[in-house]
This record gives sequence, C-alpha cells and structure tokens, in this order.
Amino acid sequence: MSYLTAENLVSGQEGRAYVKLDGQNRELLYLKNVTATVTKHKQSVRTLGRRGDQFKSAGFSGSGKMTVYYVTSLFRQLMLEYMKNGVDTYFDIVVINEDPQSGFGSQSVVLKNCNLDKVVLAKLDVAEDFLDEELSFTFDDAEILQPFTES
Repeated sequence: MSYLTAENLVSGQEGRAYVKLDGQNRELLYLKNVTATVTKHKQSVRTLGRRGDQFKSAGFSGSGKMTVYYVTSLFRQLMLEYMKNGVDTYFDIVVINEDPQSGFGSQSVVLKNCNLDKVVLAKLDVAEDFLDEELSFTFDDAEILQPFTES
C-alpha cells in the first residue's frame, strides 16, 4: 500500500511567480501569496421523466487574488493608465511550485489574459510592521506548462 509522506508535501514558500507584461518577464519578488480559481458555469436542465434538475456545463470564469508587499508601483501604474487614458492592460502570470525536497517535482501554471479588478492606490497603517496589499484579478485562459510528476 502506498501513502503520502511528509517530505513529499510541497512547501508554500518554495517557488516563484512572474508577470509577463509587454514582452518582459517581471519576477514577483514581493509576492506573499497567489490563488487562482476557475468556476464552471452550469445551466439547470429539466427533462421529461426526471423530477430533479440536471446540470450542463456552459462556460467558466477565472478569478484570482494575490497579496504582495507594498513595495511596487507597477499595479497602481496599470490602474492609473486605465483611469486617466482608458487603456486597460492584460498580462499573464506564471506560478511555479518548486520544492526540491518533494518527490513530485515542480509545477508551472500560466494564467492568461489577467486583468486587474481592484488595486490599493495609497496606504498607511501605524499598526502594521510591514505594509502589504491584496490585488484581485480575472483571467480567461490557463495552461499547465509543467505538471507535477505522479509517484
């Protein structure tokens, strides 16, 4: 019988993330966490001979959020470009899980056509030792560039 061992768990600190913007990869050195979720949209279907609802998938939406240390103006600049000039920016985010201790190897996922929903424009907080900010975004496609290996 096989079982998962603790040393094979993937550490949340072991990895990297990049923003692909204007043909350049910008490493997100200031990233604290990122989560991207895909939600399927389902339609309820009623048919003869069945009393209960059935469901058929009819699309999806991708959304995410990331928390970063408050040390970059990149996302504020992108939002201001939209506010001032109506120019909306789309970018890709590449997330790499890479724990050298795990026997499952690494995984690389690209979130495509990300678009910011909400950005902190300015922040002060006397109760915080280090400032951070949460950014929400949507995306409309994704790809697993490198999957974990199955042991």
